[in-house]
Amino acid sequence: MSDLPWLASLLKSRNIIDGKMATLIGRAAQVGNVAEYIAATIFHIELDEAGKRRGYDGRFTTGSLAGQTVDVQWRPRRDGQMNIKVDTLPDYYLVFTGPESATSSFSNPWLIDAAFLFHGGELRNALRERGVQLGSSTSVTGPLWERAEIFPISRNTRLQILEDERQLLLLFR
Repeated sequence: MSDLPWLASLLKSRNIIDGKMATLIGRAAQVGNVAEYIAATIFHIELDEAGKRRGYDGRFTTGSLAGQTVDVQWRPRRDGQMNIKVDTLPDYYLVFTGPESATSSFSNPWLIDAAFLFHGGELRNALRERGVQLGSSTSVTGPLWERAEIFPISRNTRLQILEDERQLLLLFR
């Protein structure tokens, strides 16, 4: 017997869930849009209107980063890759990652195991010094990730996560 009926049922369920998420966030239920919604809610980021973006997703509205631009990304697998645009540079990159890559897994669960805040200029300079090609799958070394970590371990002091923010991030583990 074919598994197509089961697959069709799963897709119907997914379509219902995607529709509910899209209604909640006001955008298509894609990983990038959901990441922006989560980041905006937790870290007080005012998102720019879709289609009017200039290489960043929004601006921080509170704290020491108020007014600074931020590009929000969510990598469902912690694979050391980031999307670094060649022609634009935000002040910061806020990156959520899921679990470390498992080569045998076909699944990319939408989990937030860690969060990182990279200063855009410092990151670009570090990558250029190493001769790394910038683009949609830019390889970022482990030490850069470690220095940028803000969750679950707070190593980057540019953005201190409050306990209520930590609890909200833990909802996505």
